[in-house]
Amino acid sequence: MLRIEHLTKHYKGSSKGVTDLSLHIAPGDIYAFIGHNGAGKTTTLKCVAGIQDFDAGTIQICGLDIQKSPMECKRQIAYIPDNPDLYEYLTGIQYLNFVADVFRIGPGEREERIREYGDRFEITASLGDLISTYSHGMKQKLALLSALVHQPKLWILDEPFVGLDPKAAVILKEIMGSVCAGGGAIFFSTHVLDVAEKLCNRVAIIKDGVLAASGSMEELVRQGQSLESIFMEVVDHVGTAQDAD
Repeated sequence: MLRIEHLTKHYKGSSKGVTDLSLHIAPGDIYAFIGHNGAGKTTTLKCVAGIQDFDAGTIQICGLDIQKSPMECKRQIAYIPDNPDLYEYLTGIQYLNFVADVFRIGPGEREERIREYGDRFEITASLGDLISTYSHGMKQKLALLSALVHQPKLWILDEPFVGLDPKAAVILKEIMGSVCAGGGAIFFSTHVLDVAEKLCNRVAIIKDGVLAASGSMEELVRQGQSLESIFMEVVDHVGTAQDAD
């Protein structure tokens, strides 16, 4: 589904970036990507989404190279940033129809999906309002709904639970599980480690732009330890790289 091989991206005049990062995400995976602020999570996700170019390495989505076949790759994914930057001069339904048009989703399919997920996220009644009137949580729900309209194979999410109320967070977790049960995959960053531990089957920890640990959640979270304790152990151990694959 997603193969990141030796990804390197450095910023001029800054020590931040990603160095020689390799991750493999298979259909059915809910893959957590964790690390401290500035560790390289968002940089990696933007490179995967084709938003940001990179210095070295390859990224393949469903067997296609993101640099050689960017449009074909982007048809397979949905990317939701940590702070949804939506067209605020549109209404919610206008924005959803715009996204559906971009992905060439027919009227019947889009209406059914918008109705189903709009009702689940309790946003249907507000879809006629301007996005500029939405709260952060409402914008996050709309961004998630826009991803569901075209049913992508790969979800790339940056802190998807930020701003969501508890009920919406539960619904999102249910949908994530359904997406992966249907053969899709989810690659997402989060600081909420207890959620990642319960929800995800695989996890990667990044520190200062370098992969510090990766593998199945079951293998990494050893008996009697939590993901939080493993995370602190890994990030405090300078120069350590673990791989439970």
